[in-house]
Amino acid sequence: MTTIASTHIRARRSNFLRDVASVAERALRSIPRDVEGVIPALVIPVFFFVVNVGALQDQTERFMQVDYKAFQLPVAILFAVTGISRAITVVTDIQSGYFDKLSLTPVNRLGMLIGFTVADFALVVALTVPVIILGLVVGVRFESGPVGLLVFVLMGGAWGLAFAGLPYAIALKTGNPVAVNSSFLLFFPFMFLTTVFVPMEALTGWLATVAVYNPVTYLLDGLRSLITVGWDTESLLKGFSAIAGVGAVSYTLALMALRSRSRRR
Repeated sequence: MTTIASTHIRARRSNFLRDVASVAERALRSIPRDVEGVIPALVIPVFFFVVNVGALQDQTERFMQVDYKAFQLPVAILFAVTGISRAITVVTDIQSGYFDKLSLTPVNRLGMLIGFTVADFALVVALTVPVIILGLVVGVRFESGPVGLLVFVLMGGAWGLAFAGLPYAIALKTGNPVAVNSSFLLFFPFMFLTTVFVPMEALTGWLATVAVYNPVTYLLDGLRSLITVGWDTESLLKGFSAIAGVGAVSYTLALMALRSRSRRR
């Protein structure tokens, strides 16, 4: 008589880092399939950079003594990295039922969110490269040197990541692709009620007051300092503090929306 030994197959134990890596890998693989969502992220900043410099450079440099191309490069970077996220993938997963299945597994909920943001960070950093090359081609130079250029890229990427919490919150709350695609509109009040066109000292009235409380003002100051000043510790600290503040709010909302959706399953 032949005895067949039973074999016990155990599932591999998961952990936080493995969950993050698994979700990040899947999110990264989805990026090449969504090229049409990435192209506008390059067209828009190049358009605004060319138009703003072409229209305002002569007058601004004449009266304010600033290198306007250097002044506008951080603006172009923020347009490139803001609102870029894999949130639309989350919506697709919700609509297809994949998110429901994933929620039934022991995958770490925070790990799910961080996994998506790993892919986001890789994408937004990649998007800064052609914009910076454009700036270098037209004569922008970094007073902070190569290390400052690296910090510039990381700072822009960190802002893109901080803002991305809002599209994720909207995606998880609504499951609506139109709402997610419209989340970029939330950035316009941040961007245009600040020092996007002229330095802080040139602003007057209510716009000057709003700009003081706008976190993008300090983000732009930090980015610009790396180009025109060098290493301005105060400006950089304020810039990173603004990023941290926006990120704290956006990811608190995203985690609340994630927990709410997970509890429905």
